[in-house]
Amino acid sequence: MKLISVKEANYIENYSIALTFSDGLKKVVDLEKELWGKVFEPLKNRDFFKTFSLNPFTIEWANGADFAPEFLYEIGTEI
Repeated sequence: MKLISVKEANYIENYSIALTFSDGLKKVVDLEKELWGKVFEPLKNRDFFKTFSLNPFTIEWANGADFAPEFLYEIGTEI
């Protein structure tokens, strides 16, 4: 299995982000239901949620929260 990574990420609205993956697929992920647990709780603040950045593999936030690119790929809806 080839490793997948996030190559581009753009905020859409609410808790949805449009992602482009290393295989060229574009998907939208809605992370609203995934924001539970200590590291993800701050992301419920939408202003903070919007501050994600791209590292070499996936999206991440300043507080250390991130999601595995494989997980994002799995839950995303192709666009």
